[in-house]
Amino acid sequence: MLLNYYMNGFMQTINIHLDAYCVAGNCAVFLLILLIIRFIQSAAHREHYRMAWRQLKVKVLPMISMVILCIYVLLALMDSIAWHDRALNPDGSPSVNVGNYPVFDTNSLTLLDRAFSSLRKNNEKTFSAPFAGEQFTMETIVKANGAKQRITPKLKYPGAHWLGTDKVGSDVLFAALKGVRTALIVGGLTTLIVIPFAIFFGVMAGFFGKWIDDIIQYSYTTLASIPNVLLIVSFMLLMDKGLFQLCIILGVTNWTGLCRFLRGETLKLRELDYVQAAEALGVSRLKIIYRHIVPNLMHIVLIACVLRFSAMVLTEAVLSYIGIGVGSNTGSWGTMINAARLDLTREPVVWWNLLAAFVFMIGLILPANIFGDALRDALDPKLKTR
Repeated sequence: MLLNYYMNGFMQTINIHLDAYCVAGNCAVFLLILLIIRFIQSAAHREHYRMAWRQLKVKVLPMISMVILCIYVLLALMDSIAWHDRALNPDGSPSVNVGNYPVFDTNSLTLLDRAFSSLRKNNEKTFSAPFAGEQFTMETIVKANGAKQRITPKLKYPGAHWLGTDKVGSDVLFAALKGVRTALIVGGLTTLIVIPFAIFFGVMAGFFGKWIDDIIQYSYTTLASIPNVLLIVSFMLLMDKGLFQLCIILGVTNWTGLCRFLRGETLKLRELDYVQAAEALGVSRLKIIYRHIVPNLMHIVLIACVLRFSAMVLTEAVLSYIGIGVGSNTGSWGTMINAARLDLTREPVVWWNLLAAFVFMIGLILPANIFGDALRDALDPKLKTR
């Protein structure tokens, strides 16, 4: 009985977003981090990647970009680990139910929520500018003699909001931090969906050729001929809005470009002497693909992943901006930009909501592109021979 009591409390305490959306999102974050760690371990044993790392680590800008990307990953990880606190009685004592089991709050808080609890809790009444001591908008008060006066009231937390507050008084910096996890999930999970499709169909088309190549080419050419935005919009209108659904749709509709590129590279690789020698010696085609073709495509896949990540983050922001991206209860920079669109029509202009989303988005996309370009230069064998 005592064990059951503590196990019940323990299971409720470590409950990490049991609804389907959050489980999928958290799994995507953890899977992305595990794959990065696994790739680093594998690359450490390959001279080709060790040489690339030696070239990268002496360049200041790519290293700074990598540190910034690691900070974003850390923020996403903090926002993916959550648990429920014990519910408290009015007198401050821990609450228990009729079975004498501990009662927990219905809402779980992430590590990010707890680390920035002051930003989460210190809400104002409405708009306030960055580091301001007074409310941004004016209010009418009635004096003791009945006279009315327009004033800007003092804030409850003067100077505490580095990027100001929004229409309902919530901290804009905290909203921007909550959008990091969404951006990492969309960019990472979508890329993880794209890679298997692109590698499988690209290698199959390029290596086997003939009717297999014709079918795959026809399939991805037909899919690529449909404008991506229209295809994504049609799928999102048919399905419920959600982060996981958006990742699936983006992954299914964005594998064609990488597939076409890998097909062309496979066509060249299959004509090389060592591949022809392996076929002449009777090595099975599947083994040749596994041992010789796919490993020689991985540097292309790696570079494409880094660059595609930025494109997916921008796509999510655009879709959320036009109202067909993630749900309203999910933190998103696109949602912040959509809200800021109305704020820009005010007089005076409320500009900090747009600025926060823009700075955080650029802070992720620009380092990703810089690091991707440097990685391409380090891994491209053509550039090494010049």
